[in-house]
Amino acid sequence: MTLLLETSQLSKTFTLHGRGGLQLPVFAGINLQVKAGECLALTGHSGSGKSSLLRCLYGNYSATLGEVRVRHQDRWVNLSTAEPREVVEVRRQTMGYVSQFLRVIPRVSTLDIVAEPLRRLGVTEQDARSQAQTLLERLNLHERLWSLPPATFSGGEQQRVNIAHGLIAGQPVLLLDEPTASLDADNRRVVVELIHAAREGGAAIVGIFHDDEVRSAVASRTFDVEHHHPIL
Repeated sequence: MTLLLETSQLSKTFTLHGRGGLQLPVFAGINLQVKAGECLALTGHSGSGKSSLLRCLYGNYSATLGEVRVRHQDRWVNLSTAEPREVVEVRRQTMGYVSQFLRVIPRVSTLDIVAEPLRRLGVTEQDARSQAQTLLERLNLHERLWSLPPATFSGGEQQRVNIAHGLIAGQPVLLLDEPTASLDADNRRVVVELIHAAREGGAAIVGIFHDDEVRSAVASRTFDVEHHHPIL
């Protein structure tokens, strides 16, 4: 299997400037390798740094030490030192991210939000919206909501929009931060199916899954963030 994502001695420490420069270590010395078709589940107690690690992988947080390298268009890009425009390009074509919270532009419809990653890749407006409709139907989001902005949706409805937006472009690397939070059993099952389909399509996935049943269903391996070791 092709290696698509790896870290080397990745470390993150927050500096609390409001408290006299107090240093708050989050994690240190993280070495990960994720290949095509794998799903690596991050484990550890609340506050162990799982979400911070995902944000470092995506480039939202800069690493204090170490490197994040992603396979992008047949070459390796070090996201720890890449120029901002290159990070944007990696996210557009190679790395998708589903966060716990939906952040959207006010007054933009749900259908346009979900179709937008495909439009950025050059897919026509008609095809992008058609694929968005298909995915929203798969996630059981009623058609009456498609023309509405999701700011007033329930937590579960917003999360389904979030998942559709994060998965629709089929990037080869996917980062999932609690993708099934706020979902009922039927929609959790759909998300599990979508994750399996992404793995079968060759995606390398790193995710946080607090639901034990979901984690067992989707993960090929787990990684204990607190103790820095994989569990096969």
